[in-house]
Amino acid sequence: MFADSRFGYLEKIRFGLGYATAPVYWVADIPTRVSFWIDDVFVSRTDLLEENESLRADLLIAQRELQLFESLASENNRLRALDEATRSINGDVLAAEIINISPDPYSKRVLINKGAREGVFVGQALLDANGLMGQVDEVLPFTAWVLLITDSHHVTPVEVNRNGERALARGSRTMTTELELEFVTQTQDMKAGDRLVSSGMGQVYPKNYPVAEIVSVYADPGQDFATVKARPLAQIDSTRHVMLVYGNEDQFAPAEESPESDSAAPELETKQESVGGDQLSGLDAEPSVQ
Repeated sequence: MFADSRFGYLEKIRFGLGYATAPVYWVADIPTRVSFWIDDVFVSRTDLLEENESLRADLLIAQRELQLFESLASENNRLRALDEATRSINGDVLAAEIINISPDPYSKRVLINKGAREGVFVGQALLDANGLMGQVDEVLPFTAWVLLITDSHHVTPVEVNRNGERALARGSRTMTTELELEFVTQTQDMKAGDRLVSSGMGQVYPKNYPVAEIVSVYADPGQDFATVKARPLAQIDSTRHVMLVYGNEDQFAPAEESPESDSAAPELETKQESVGGDQLSGLDAEPSVQ
């Protein structure tokens, strides 16, 4: 042992004995290695199942958040478009939201979340970012019902943006998403693609606000009037954010009293009442086409 430790005489013998005893160690270690392999197989499978379940839950949460972000982005775009549209309107506007639709299939009405508490009144115009939607038909303390322009009982004074031809746009009696122009003579210059804007007649709707686009014009020589159909520009079936329009303050402000105008006060009062009556009466009295 002293010689081996000093000079390494038995190194080759130990190397050979290592070859001879290696199979013994390998066989003796088989049960331990088999046990570890079995544990790894079952533990790994359980861990993978748990990890897959966790990843699946995380994926569902991520998809929900993505849908929420997309919805918020879309809503943000609609609100931005609505804000841009208000800049072209004279007078004050009030943002509102559609919260319900009428269950009556023969009535095209929607419920908004603004009512008498916010100063909403019957006949008030309702717009979205793309076009005219309708007017307030019934006012409740905290909500209001709006009659849409596609309702067959609703009439909107319009004019062709291209040449100023005037007409009355009524909700179609056959197509729920179309308008029909009434009393359009054979000689009036209207064609498909023309844009219709509010004429301002009746003092209900703001002037020159987009209403619809003509989709077809049919002139029957045997009839007095042409058949004109139009498609509303407002996203009536999909929009949720809308705005209520209040009249120009100068239009409804009372006149200042002066010594020279004392005698004219009754007349001024009568005129103001007439204007207010027009505003509240809405389109109950259909304006004539000139």
